[in-house]
Amino acid sequence: MPKPPTDLPDREVIADPTQEKRPYRKFSVDDKLRILKAAATCSEPGQLGELLRKEKIYSSHLTKWRRQLEESGKAGLEGEPVGRKPKLSATEKEVQRLSRENRQLTERLERAEGLLELQKKAFSLLERINNGISS
Repeated sequence: MPKPPTDLPDREVIADPTQEKRPYRKFSVDDKLRILKAAATCSEPGQLGELLRKEKIYSSHLTKWRRQLEESGKAGLEGEPVGRKPKLSATEKEVQRLSRENRQLTERLERAEGLLELQKKAFSLLERINNGISS
């Protein structure tokens, strides 16, 4: 027979107050460059893994930092500002809306032009067939 709900243990998970949530780590541009330079010098098997463990980072960090450095140089390593993106002004919103509308209309125009070309080809084929039958 099942136990009544009052006899069941409490299933609520309570956070351990002795364990604090670790803050996110932020790397300065100099730290990122130092780590990237050290990673570039790793030539023996296992050296890169050792470096990653020592710095307590993942290989995806290196990949992201390399891409940022390649695309934007040293300024790309500064990272993005934290927090919400600033609200767009009315003119910026209008520009975005018009750009989106322009892109949609361009796609519709290209599709319509493709259909017209298809109709022209079909008409030309039908003319050839009719000319061949009537001869």
